[in-house]
Amino acid sequence: MLNNFFEPRHQSDPRLVEQVKSWVHQALHPDEDTSIMVTELRCSEPGCPPIETVIALLKTAHPTSQYKIHKTIAEITQEDIATLTQPTD
Repeated sequence: MLNNFFEPRHQSDPRLVEQVKSWVHQALHPDEDTSIMVTELRCSEPGCPPIETVIALLKTAHPTSQYKIHKTIAEITQEDIATLTQPTD
């Protein structure tokens, strides 16, 4: 399958992105010099969820912390963010 790079991209509502960033800040308490990036990605590979939201914590001279939630940004709840650092079975 070929990607159409000229196809319009879905733009997430900036207010929802800011809300998710706020929840991440409340739940994970990153340092002041940490940037929080929230990106919604589509996947067409077999076994991959059709849409996932990737949350990355970027800090200079440190490894990036990355979390994936198999929901759109609009579907994410504060509870989803609160469980990011809980171990999975």
